[in-house]
Amino acid sequence: MFLIVSRYLIPKGYRGITLFPFVILKNPLDRQNRVLVNHEKIHIRQQLEFLIIPFFLWYFVEYMIRLIQYKNKNIAYRNISFEKEAYSREFDLNYLKNRKVWDFRKYL
Repeated sequence: MFLIVSRYLIPKGYRGITLFPFVILKNPLDRQNRVLVNHEKIHIRQQLEFLIIPFFLWYFVEYMIRLIQYKNKNIAYRNISFEKEAYSREFDLNYLKNRKVWDFRKYL
C-alpha cells in the first residue's frame, strides 16, 4: 500500500480514495489518522479479493442500484456493501487480521 496526499484527486466531500495499491488522502494530517487509514486498508483487501477491476464494476453497479433504491447520492454511497463493511469496521484496528475472505457479503 502506498499513501499519497493530493487534494486535487479526491472528490469534494471525501477524505480519501483507494485505487489499489494506492491510498490517496486529501489532507496530509490524515496520514496519522489510524481509523481513516484502516478504512482504506479494508478497501485494499476487498479490491484484492475481487482482482481489482471486477471490484470497481461491482462497486459501480451496486452504487447505481442503491441510487435507484434511495434516490440520494450520499445514502446510496453509504449503503454499498463495501462501504458498509469498511465504515462498520474502521475503528477495529485488528479487523484485517481476523477478517474472512468475502466478508463484505454480510453487508449486502
